[in-house]
Amino acid sequence: MSERSGAITFKGNPMTLVGDEVNVGVTAPDFTAVGNDMKPVSLSDYKGKVVVLVSVPSLDTPVCDIETKRFNEEAGKLGDKVALLTVSLDLPFAQKRWCGAADAKNVVTVSDYKDRQFGQSWGLYIKELGLLARAVYVIDTQGVIKYAELVSEVTTEPNYDAAISAAKVLV
Repeated sequence: MSERSGAITFKGNPMTLVGDEVNVGVTAPDFTAVGNDMKPVSLSDYKGKVVVLVSVPSLDTPVCDIETKRFNEEAGKLGDKVALLTVSLDLPFAQKRWCGAADAKNVVTVSDYKDRQFGQSWGLYIKELGLLARAVYVIDTQGVIKYAELVSEVTTEPNYDAAISAAKVLV
């Protein structure tokens, strides 16, 4: 498995990402993670929809909390042709608790805790922290990545407007 040193930072310190970078124009790698009900959830389950795929380190941190609430709010405005998936390494039970506390009904949270298939196949697993990097992808109905943002500093928020605009163009 390849490693990319210094691709991102955490509080200014360079981090190493495990896996190859996934870029605009390629077919999104499929993955299977675990839903809040402990059942498998795959990216391919959303074929035919525009998918906003968000990767966060942990829902129980301030920036991830703000980000996921914002994307939940935006997802409610996008309609049923768009699916918003947020992936983290939080246990499904913690994700379910967070969604309940945040009244997050428009975002689907899935956990990569079991196999770390998503983190490695998308090149977002942070070796030093054992968490996922912060990133946002917009995938068209054919499964091709049309927008990608790997947030360079883990403690900062992504460009919400650019991601939502990219999704709206595809609907």
